[in-house]
Amino acid sequence: MITALVFLATAMGALAQTSGERDLTRAQATVEEMRQQVEAGVAPPAKLQQAEEALADAKDADVLARTLYGRDLTEEQSKEMTAAALRRLERRKAVLEKTQGLVDLGALAVHALDGPKEEVAWANKEYELVASRADLVSELASMARVEQIESETPPTASGPVMEHFEGDGSFTRDDFRQVLLAFEKQFHKPLPISAMGETALHRALGFDHRDRVDIAITPDSPEGSWLRSYLESTEIPYYAFRNSVPGKATGAHIHIGPSSTRLLRAD
Repeated sequence: MITALVFLATAMGALAQTSGERDLTRAQATVEEMRQQVEAGVAPPAKLQQAEEALADAKDADVLARTLYGRDLTEEQSKEMTAAALRRLERRKAVLEKTQGLVDLGALAVHALDGPKEEVAWANKEYELVASRADLVSELASMARVEQIESETPPTASGPVMEHFEGDGSFTRDDFRQVLLAFEKQFHKPLPISAMGETALHRALGFDHRDRVDIAITPDSPEGSWLRSYLESTEIPYYAFRNSVPGKATGAHIHIGPSSTRLLRAD
């Protein structure tokens, strides 16, 4: 699911960013034009209101172009993305409801509902994609916090929640490539990477995750057990986290590489 989501977001990215910027610029210009016409008395205030609603929608589209179709998100950006998608969906539902009312009154033909219905259907799909990515961001945040807390706790105090293998203390790109190839050969599927290297989420949490990789595998699953055995046989350090947040995120994952440290911030 994670891989499919990334591919879909990437595929739509270029088109969304380009059209989003054009639509925003056009909507801003239209609002200014309508404002001048209303002030001059040559256009009704309703036209300005419509233009302002279109501008608000274009702004939300721009938010989605930078988040849903972007590569890296913080929790705050995820919340902003979700709110923007919900506003777009509600606007389209309002248009459909208004059009339905006119159809019911006989002011419009039934086929006038086709366009608004398609818009609502698309907005629903967009919101579902947003919700999926927001859930992923929440999952990664939960994993990062578990990792941060547990890796800073002495191993003797963490019990079975966290398992640490020191290995030779290093983890290189060549090591990672070998892990990828070995996993795919063993299970005939890609390694489920949830966070690779430094991400906006880890930076926002004050967590240095450079040259580390998080794998979305439960440590005691068949894949997790195999991966831990492989890492130990190749002396690659890892942390296996079994923690979870019931009903919200698994939190369980395998962190490959040395322990992540807190970022040094200049006050």
